[in-house]
Amino acid sequence: MTQSDGVIKPKTKRAKRFLESRAPKLAESGKSTMIMKGGNANEIVSQALKDIYSLKKPNAVLYKKKNITRPFEDSTSLEFFSKKTDCSLFLFGSHNKKRPNNLIFGRLFDFHVLDMFELGIEKYASLSEIKTSKCPEGTKPMLVFAGEAFDMDNEYKRLKSLLLDFFRGPSVSAIRLAGLEHVLHFTAVDGKIFMRSYRSLLKKSGCRTPRIELEEIGPSFDFVLRRTHIASDDLYKLSHKQPKALKPTKKKNVSHDVFGTKFGQVHMQKQDLSKLQTRKMKGLRKRKGEVVIGGEQEGELSKVAKMES
Repeated sequence: MTQSDGVIKPKTKRAKRFLESRAPKLAESGKSTMIMKGGNANEIVSQALKDIYSLKKPNAVLYKKKNITRPFEDSTSLEFFSKKTDCSLFLFGSHNKKRPNNLIFGRLFDFHVLDMFELGIEKYASLSEIKTSKCPEGTKPMLVFAGEAFDMDNEYKRLKSLLLDFFRGPSVSAIRLAGLEHVLHFTAVDGKIFMRSYRSLLKKSGCRTPRIELEEIGPSFDFVLRRTHIASDDLYKLSHKQPKALKPTKKKNVSHDVFGTKFGQVHMQKQDLSKLQTRKMKGLRKRKGEVVIGGEQEGELSKVAKMES
């Protein structure tokens, strides 16, 4: 590939296919995640990264080698790896005396860091410690958020948006009931975030609707929120911009109610009801002394009026 005036021109068909796969599309594929650990990651952080990688499979890349970088001080290495692997989400694990057992969740826009949240692990139970049957690989989870902070505080709102991007998986057009078996629950209480992973079990209830029970499968985290890096409102709004081809076209005189029922308004020209032909039967024919008002016969009323006079 050659580069001239900032535009990369492919020399081979393979390079052309590679550039086309990286080019912007109207319908983007699922977001990929790169997971890496710092130069001083301990066993707890390494195992936590592996467990989250197992939840993200197959839309994730796990780096086994240590990377000596500090995302909050210098994010150039993260942006380089993001462009190399075409990943828009990242998870970085580190450990030091000042910030022990540290996980940094982040996302990128146009291969530049958009948001970053540093979460410290206070309590952790791995997948192997919880002895239960697990969900199959690639199961799309259901995400549940509890706590007023996720709706009231601006930082927690952005954290909720980031966690939704991070764990929701690829977009699908339909899903079967049996596929709704993985639940990720996030609770925000007193500056801490509790993450729990459950498997939903469909039990017999004696009726058509099954009875649902939740069984914890791990991993389990108790996080504390540390440092944050939040994009400006203008950049955040720009990252949500959609192409015109994807925006729904507005149809005139069509509306929907809260239940999704479609209503239409039809515009018609004013009709002259006096010329409306309704006298098809012999009994409806116009007689002498009969007055027609608005298409209705008033003959009998006129006869009664004459008799009274």
